[in-house]
Amino acid sequence: MANSIKIRAKIKGDTTEVKCLMTHPMETGLRKDSKTGKLVPAHFINEVIAEAGGKPVMTAEWSGGISKNPYLSFSFTGAAKGDEVKITWKDNQGGSDSETAKIS
Repeated sequence: MANSIKIRAKIKGDTTEVKCLMTHPMETGLRKDSKTGKLVPAHFINEVIAEAGGKPVMTAEWSGGISKNPYLSFSFTGAAKGDEVKITWKDNQGGSDSETAKIS
């Protein structure tokens, strides 16, 4: 799923605030297809990792209970303007994507 992440990272004082939107269907595996009546297979992001300066600053383990096209916001300290933040996700079907943004 290339280009499935949009990131904004801004520094305020010594705290960096990161906001990102991920495009993903996030299927729980419990919904039935209205045409066939069969269950739609589970397909959801199960791991999100954020790195700054090559070091992890946030890790999240998700399940099927997260909404379609999830929005994630978090803050951390220790970065500077111009540094890069990298967000990577992996899903339960082996898919993955990552995106990098400069802190402004």
